[in-house]
Amino acid sequence: MRLNGKKISFGWLVVLACLIGVSVLGLRTDVAPGLFDLGGDHLWANVAWMITATIFVLMMTPGLSFFYGGMVRPKNVISTMLQSFIVMGFVSVIWVVFGFGLAFGDDVWHVIGNPSDFFMMKNVGVTNVTDPAAETSQIGLVTTTIPLALFALFQMKFAIITPSLITGAFAERVHFAGYLLFMVLWTIVVYCPLAHCTWHPEGLFGMLHVHDYAGGIVVHAASGVAALAGAMFLGKRRDSKGESSKPANVPFVLLGAALLWLGWFGFNGGSSLAADGIAVSAFLNTNTAAATAMVAWITLDALRGRKPSAMGAAIGAVVGLVAITPCAGWVTVGESIFIAFFITVCCNMAVCWKGYSKVLDDALDVFPTHGLGGIIGTVLTGIFAYDFFADGNPDMISRGEFFMNHIIVLGGVFVYTFVMSYFLYWLTNRIVPMRVSGWNEKVGLDSSQHGEEYGNEAVAGVPTESDWFKGMEEN
Repeated sequence: MRLNGKKISFGWLVVLACLIGVSVLGLRTDVAPGLFDLGGDHLWANVAWMITATIFVLMMTPGLSFFYGGMVRPKNVISTMLQSFIVMGFVSVIWVVFGFGLAFGDDVWHVIGNPSDFFMMKNVGVTNVTDPAAETSQIGLVTTTIPLALFALFQMKFAIITPSLITGAFAERVHFAGYLLFMVLWTIVVYCPLAHCTWHPEGLFGMLHVHDYAGGIVVHAASGVAALAGAMFLGKRRDSKGESSKPANVPFVLLGAALLWLGWFGFNGGSSLAADGIAVSAFLNTNTAAATAMVAWITLDALRGRKPSAMGAAIGAVVGLVAITPCAGWVTVGESIFIAFFITVCCNMAVCWKGYSKVLDDALDVFPTHGLGGIIGTVLTGIFAYDFFADGNPDMISRGEFFMNHIIVLGGVFVYTFVMSYFLYWLTNRIVPMRVSGWNEKVGLDSSQHGEEYGNEAVAGVPTESDWFKGMEEN
């Protein structure tokens, strides 16, 4: 289709039609705004803290944009950053329309929520919750009296950053439209069911006494496994002779890591859903784990004969943040040091394993850091978090069963996420090509996908499309 002489993609017409439909439907949806009447000063503190934590978690996605964007080559900086940034728009709309219902609506078979319960935020208000029985928000065993709308917003930020993490695996070679379609489908088919199973009061994992404080399973393990599937499906990047593979902007990486570190205080500290002792414990453990992992990472690099680098310090800090996420509010500060150090050693070995890069082109090492960190962190949760849940609970299962249930659930999550992610890559590729052409990859995604450039060197010396194909024929 053409408009004013320019070719218009059918897919973007579909997006426009969906936005128009949602906009019109929103006008006809009867959702009373309500009033929030706090019954005590402590509730004001909960609301204030959770608003702050929600802001912090949203800030992590732009932080991830800088973190990933600084690692790629100059010709792909903008596209890599946009792949994270654009999720804030698409997932926010999905979450408001039906995503929150899929994740936290009335339980259906303990694996998914009823999307009609909170359709267009119906029944999600800021009404009087001074009576805990009137309207409560709950994650696992933690119940809070913050408004349900605030809980929905807090959870929205988790749904936003999770698919953003996947993008590092197929950086520099993914078609933007294909990525958008995959990201939307993955959020609906993979993220929402996992969030329901883990964090809904009647979710399957909670029934098995498998606990995830702030996203070791739902966010990091899931995104890491999806990244692994993506690296396998899209294949390796094409080598360009004479082109430097050095990161485009190391200060961007440091800035991104700093924003992630700061935002993680809301990510973990806010997951207690209250301004309480668990939030403070999570805050302390989060900072301690990040610091421990940063020191450990650059030390391990130095022991291999490398110079301590800014990249290493930034990656190490993020690995520590990932490591403590599954159990941040449930372990002691001493245990957080051990968890961060142990997982950092494992992730550093995985990143440095040369065979991995020969088999797969996980461009920014998403699986060896986020995926492996989330998986091992959940395993250690099955070891160290038992005392927290067993204290004063006569119905608690045995320590061995508690640990084994975490292992079993991890296995199930790995299989489900990998199979469904790979299927969604295949399905998307049948609709919109997931991988760009050789010439577009050579030019860089900034120019070929978005018509923009990062600096003056983005397309310097790049051949024309005809020259590219001529060179391919000669080879």
